[in-house]
Amino acid sequence: MSWMLLVIFGLIAILAAVGTLQTLKNKEILGFLFNFGTLVIFGGFTIATLITQGYPPALH
Repeated sequence: MSWMLLVIFGLIAILAAVGTLQTLKNKEILGFLFNFGTLVIFGGFTIATLITQGYPPALH
């Protein structure tokens, strides 16, 4: 089940990265802060899950 979590967190991190770039282009400070925060948090969760579980995840 951790591979599903990895995919969901990864997709959220990718969408947050796109949103961060769009808000930088439009010079929206608050939108940038929320998007960048989401990118950092979910990107970190994605990397941590990838390190601990591996991809493809190890079968227990």
